Amino acid sequence: MKKAAIFALLITVFYSCGSNDRGELVGVKAKKKWFSEKPYGMSLIPGGSFTMGKQDQDILGTLNTPTKTVTVRPYYMDETEITNKEYKEFVFWVRDSIVRTKLAEQAEFASLGATPNANGNNRTSGIQSYAYKAADTTDSNAYQKYMNENYWSFDTIKPLNWDEEIVWVKEDFPDVDYVEVMDSVYISKEEAVDGVRTFNTKLLNYQYSWFDRDNAARKGGSRKDFVQTEVLNIYPDTTVWVRDFNYSYNDPMHQDYFYHQSYGDYPVVGVSWGQANAFCNWRTKKKNDYLREKKGSTLVPDFRLPTEAEWEYAARGGLEFATYPWGTGSTTSDRGCFLANFKPVRGNYAVDGALYTVEAESYNANDYGLYNMAGNVSEWTNTAYNLSSYYMASTMNPNVEDRKNKRKIVRGGSWKDVAYYLEVASRDYEYADTARSYIGFRTVQNYIGTTNQ
Repeated sequence: MKKAAIFALLITVFYSCGSNDRGELVGVKAKKKWFSEKPYGMSLIPGGSFTMGKQDQDILGTLNTPTKTVTVRPYYMDETEITNKEYKEFVFWVRDSIVRTKLAEQAEFASLGATPNANGNNRTSGIQSYAYKAADTTDSNAYQKYMNENYWSFDTIKPLNWDEEIVWVKEDFPDVDYVEVMDSVYISKEEAVDGVRTFNTKLLNYQYSWFDRDNAARKGGSRKDFVQTEVLNIYPDTTVWVRDFNYSYNDPMHQDYFYHQSYGDYPVVGVSWGQANAFCNWRTKKKNDYLREKKGSTLVPDFRLPTEAEWEYAARGGLEFATYPWGTGSTTSDRGCFLANFKPVRGNYAVDGALYTVEAESYNANDYGLYNMAGNVSEWTNTAYNLSSYYMASTMNPNVEDRKNKRKIVRGGSWKDVAYYLEVASRDYEYADTARSYIGFRTVQNYIGTTNQ
């Protein structure tokens, strides 16, 4: 009898460990409780409905901003425009990826015919310190070994060695193979000024893919038919300072604005719509690559450009019928201080305290904690501009047709614009492949969850 009682107890424990839902529908258990992590440097825009467009008279008579009620979901938005130093991180990552790839290829070539060491490779010193990590399978897990054996011929599968620091000082180059690689990534002696060879920015090409969800949903078919791949040079066009203003002495801005560290906290300019999208893709990759290393972490939604409606809603800062992000009224405070960086009076650019751009975190933030939503630099949005209609569909992931429309909405006005373009409802556009000295951008990210959590 005692043995039977013990057996019954063991059976009960066994079944309780296997499931405790008592046969009820309880749903799949998550690995861990989800919470929305506020991205660094971003503000939560609560979402809601608002009246989009101009409520007052359209002074310029463009008649392209009729009022309409729009509802937006909650999302995060950068508190400031993307700065030079933030965009430089993207540029340097692309630069280092290119150099490490070339070093790894050269290491592979140099090791041909050489006597391998005990690990089956020649990673000992010099160029071999930068060899592909996949070449050494000693500490590889089952997945890495499988990928190595079946996909080794594809360069994209070979992991680069990011542990070894790149040597940039030519006197410290470790060997001849290393010198050969570094020689290939700098401009030629004929192009050098005073014999100083700089990195060849024409090599700074970034490749990324995106999925055309809208067309896939409408047309159906194989998923691979809707995967789009783009390759573009991501270095800002610094010549815009000269080309945009032919009769101004802007050569110092051309030479120093993106290069010099004193402009690190200023908004990046000379970036096209495509380059801004590439930055968003890289920022998503940077964050999710970090999360993948932390087992069990959930990946974050994509960073992207805001839709036109999202931009205007955020610029209003919760003020429904305001003319500017700070409210309705003048562009100066009651003490006569300018509230934004723009072109006041009759072209006296310096009277507001800035001849060109100012630091991205300048003046007062609006009620959502966003700086320079009026003035400083205009900002790219994800929305295409259509001359035959007032507003385009504000899709968060532009499909192929949207991308083919070369006119993209820019908002907010800039340091060279009159006050009209600082109004939250004013619209303007620029061609997607065009870079300007007065257009920058900021990014947004979908908020997953509810704002009352």
